[in-house]
Formats: sequence, C-alpha cells, structure tokens
Amino acid sequence: MRRMFSLGSALVAGALVATVSATPAVAAGDEGVHGWVPAPQPPFSQPAGARCDFPIRVEAVVDEVRKLVLATFPDGKPRREIYQGALLSRVTNTATGASTLVDAGGSAMVEYAEDRSMTWYVTGPVLFGFGENAGTLPRGLWNIDGQFVVEFSPTSYKTLTMLHGTTHDVCTDLD
Repeated sequence: MRRMFSLGSALVAGALVATVSATPAVAAGDEGVHGWVPAPQPPFSQPAGARCDFPIRVEAVVDEVRKLVLATFPDGKPRREIYQGALLSRVTNTATGASTLVDAGGSAMVEYAEDRSMTWYVTGPVLFGFGENAGTLPRGLWNIDGQFVVEFSPTSYKTLTMLHGTTHDVCTDLD
C-alpha cells in the first residue's frame, strides 16, 4: 500500500513538474500563458436517474478555484491547465430537500486533445458525475479523493485509474 502511494505521488507530481517545465518562458511577472484567473464552478441540476435516483442540485458554498493555462493550441484554446483552490459544494436532493456538504477542493492538471478527449491528473477530493454505462464507476455523483487519473473519451466515457485513495457515491447520503 505504501509503495502504491509513493508511486502515485511520483506520477502525479512528475506530470505536474514535467508540464510546468515544458511551458515556454513568459514575461517577468506573468504566470503561465495568461496568469491565474478565477474558475468559478457554476451551479447545476440533474434530473432523477441522471446521476442519482432522485433529482439533485449542486452549488458552491465556498469557491476559491482558480486556473492557470500552461499551454494552448494554435487557435488559442487551452491545451493544458492547472486548477486549484478551495471548493465546498452543497449537494441537494431537490425532491426531499435533504442536503450534504462535500469538499471538492482538490488540484488537477487537465490535458485537452484535439479530438475533444481530455485527461485529468488529480490530487483530490473532486466531484465527478458518472452516467449509466458512461464510465468505469456506476451511475452516481462521486466524491473521489486521493491521487488518480480520469480519462474522458471524445464521447465523454470516463475511465478512472485510482493510484491511491477512495471513492464515495454522494447519492447514498441523500436517500
């Protein structure tokens, strides 16, 4: 178990260091391609059956998330970004009013591909929604904590590779 954690730490840290090291030099005082900017997480709702057996709403209570663009495609769209900052989300079962607070303030480096696929290298916790037959976790709203990678195919199929950590379906807290 300790070896898995060390390997995971090395992989995630290595990916971040390699990415930052590969970024071209920028003007003094400038960070990344455009500098750190707020990356607010908009509230969203899901109907019954999309993630949970009941309708849900997710909204930030604390949102200090910011992002740094490390590289862009020739058209200016982000190719590689880092996200970090505190994020505390309230998840509500809108049918009953039951709610829970979820820490989703992990850090992630996201690499985008031209085919619309993307890979997230994460040190969590982070919230990820999985649809029915749309990923390697069952349908749910998952709080994934630890060190892991999530690959999104061009069709949005999510493949979770857990290096070290835990998964918890938040839907089970709101039944």
